[in-house]
Amino acid sequence: MNARLGLEEYPTYDSMIETLLKHQFLPEADVLRLCDRARALISEESNVTNVRSPVTVVGDIHGQFHDMMEMFKMGGYAPDTNYLFLGDYVDRGYYSVETVTLVVALKVRFPDRVTIIRGNHESRQITQVYGFFDECTRKYGNANAWRWCTDVFDYLTLAAVIEGRVLCVHGGLSPDVRSIDQIRTVDRVCEIPHEGAFCDLMWSDPEDIERWAISPRGAGWLFGRKVVEEFNHGNGLELIARAHQLVQEGLKYQFPERSLVTVWSAPNYCYRCGNVASMLSFDSEMDRSVKYFTETSENANMSAPRNIAAGYFL
Repeated sequence: MNARLGLEEYPTYDSMIETLLKHQFLPEADVLRLCDRARALISEESNVTNVRSPVTVVGDIHGQFHDMMEMFKMGGYAPDTNYLFLGDYVDRGYYSVETVTLVVALKVRFPDRVTIIRGNHESRQITQVYGFFDECTRKYGNANAWRWCTDVFDYLTLAAVIEGRVLCVHGGLSPDVRSIDQIRTVDRVCEIPHEGAFCDLMWSDPEDIERWAISPRGAGWLFGRKVVEEFNHGNGLELIARAHQLVQEGLKYQFPERSLVTVWSAPNYCYRCGNVASMLSFDSEMDRSVKYFTETSENANMSAPRNIAAGYFL
């Protein structure tokens, strides 16, 4: 199978995207076809994808499909707008199936315009607890779609670098990673480990400390100003862009040097947090702009899930 679509295949995938944009989930056979093609395409990508500007960076979406549609209305649809998604497409929200298949379909149809990386929720273990597995079995009557999607998750890249200047990861840094080249050597085709560099890239958070501290999440680390300063200097970076952490204002720069930014793209997270969402755009000159958005009326009418396990929340 060729990784990239042939011209004769465009109508099939355009039809899938059209179906999903109408907020209809794909037939099971189409999910299998989409996931097979996505796995072939993404498996050819490096652990660290090089991305050209202009590009718009999107944080956690968590199955909030209507809010993602609002985001596209504001930011533009691919391929007119280039997108870099920072992971956590599934769980928590009620429309993870539609959300993740649309993001994957856009990647397959427009591979040079859409970049998708892995988040800590792109995991078999996490999705069996926080909603995606249950949603797949409810909508399809079996777990096939969940299995095919989580197989794709194993191949998702770990990071992206925009124009050699901005490192994009889902979570954060690792004491085991001092250079971007070290990220390139990680064996990524597996379930997310419970410790080590791969785990830390998915789970770590910045904190107002100097160096490292134990994370209250039980995975990854808290990392501070000096860690970011040394990593950016050693790798010729001006910024780390990440998601993973709810910020009420939608976007938050950290540290006096504004050397790291958190982008959060799920408004009123879990249908109860009351937060704003954002997307961060880099133009062709790498100048930055932010678009903020709030929950849609569909989101406002939802109630928070009652059967989601307590414990790990943010």
